Amino acid sequence: MKKAVIFDMDGTLLNTLEDLYLSTNAALARYGYPERTLEEVRQFVGNGAYNLMCRAVPGGEEDPRLGDCLNAFEEHYGRHLNDHTGPYEGIPELLEKLRQKEIPMAIVSNKPDFAVRELGRKYFGLLIPVAIGESRGIRRKPAPDTVEQAARELGVQLKDCIYVGDSEVDLETAKNCGIPCISVTWGFRSKELLQSLGAEHMAADTEELLRVLEELPDRA
Repeated sequence: MKKAVIFDMDGTLLNTLEDLYLSTNAALARYGYPERTLEEVRQFVGNGAYNLMCRAVPGGEEDPRLGDCLNAFEEHYGRHLNDHTGPYEGIPELLEKLRQKEIPMAIVSNKPDFAVRELGRKYFGLLIPVAIGESRGIRRKPAPDTVEQAARELGVQLKDCIYVGDSEVDLETAKNCGIPCISVTWGFRSKELLQSLGAEHMAADTEELLRVLEELPDRA
């Protein structure tokens, strides 16, 4: 396998759902809005904190307190982003195998950049040296900008990258980059949804993901 691998974070490398759910409801409660269920938040995540709160707050972008709720979410999540978060089963072992194969790796996520970098350092250390989140001045996924930046920081060409994610945003991101996407089915979206969106390459566990990564260059 000669390609670099760029991973999504939430729902792909880390199960962050519980902390996102609790921070969403803490923000809603501060302004007297009804709580959202865990399954609702599961469907809301994937396209950045702003869009998460747009979907969670009644009235969405028309709500005059959306900005306040977003600030409250980011404040709470900044303090509690690692209360219940951890890698999915098999992820540390997968990353070590890729390291041994000298495969360059990066993380690209739509969660706030500070959170991506903090969680990346904590869980993946030097295994994944490049971690990029949402920040001002660069378009978030599904625009190709952050993936292009990750390729530059890794010192590889974009065409030599494979993207790994769990959502419709990840599929669209890879398409916009012109690179293959492997959709994992242990994350925040169902296998059926990913298939309905045209996912060509899928993995149900990390062993299958490694097999697809090894085989994909020959199929692409």
